[in-house]
Amino acid sequence: MTEVLQIDAVAKHYGQLAALKGVSLSVERGQLHGLIGPNGSGKSTLLKCIAGAEIASSGRIVFDGRDITRLPADRRARAGLCLKFQVTSILPLLSVYDNVLLAVQRGTGLAQLVASRSRAKLREEVVALLKAINLHDRADTPAEALSHGQQQWLEMAMALGQRPSLLLLDEPTAGMNREERQVTGELLKELARDTTVILVEHDLDFVKRMCSLITVLDQGRVIGNGTADEIEQDENVKGVFIGRG
Repeated sequence: MTEVLQIDAVAKHYGQLAALKGVSLSVERGQLHGLIGPNGSGKSTLLKCIAGAEIASSGRIVFDGRDITRLPADRRARAGLCLKFQVTSILPLLSVYDNVLLAVQRGTGLAQLVASRSRAKLREEVVALLKAINLHDRADTPAEALSHGQQQWLEMAMALGQRPSLLLLDEPTAGMNREERQVTGELLKELARDTTVILVEHDLDFVKRMCSLITVLDQGRVIGNGTADEIEQDENVKGVFIGRG
């Protein structure tokens, strides 16, 4: 495998507050990489620095061999980065189909959109994405009528419709019941076959089931990195979670 993302000594300061304190990690192409830690450990801030929603105060972020540390978010998105926040950003009054169609169209030029063959191809892509998230039978349903879990799945499809090579997911199972988390896990495994994923989650059991490698943050620093078994045996990690449990 080759590295799709390399983070070297990234720090982020908000005035006197240091949210990230020299974070370094790498993500292999095709990996489902977990990012865990207590509240306030810097997980969401790190995702924002990767995606360009925030600019790192120092350090270096390399994506697909290109230094993107200072690039604005829109240029990172065009390069293949996509961040899905915990709060959904679907268009509630539009149908499920149209939400995904608009996401797919973001990367399509005007000339291609006008061509009938392009429209047919877009339909095939939208339907395939809806089938991947088990919502093809709700295509004509207004997005606002979906359950919370289904809205999260819809936004995953919208993110994938932008054809990212790296998808950043910030707590995709937040607010879901047990059954919805189970379905989300199955969907992620399927989706991760074609897209590298960094997953931020508070559900530790979910992360351990899903991720081949896990990085643990605490107070803006990496305190552990390895497989689920290695993380469970790491004394630094156990001290943080047991001490604050």
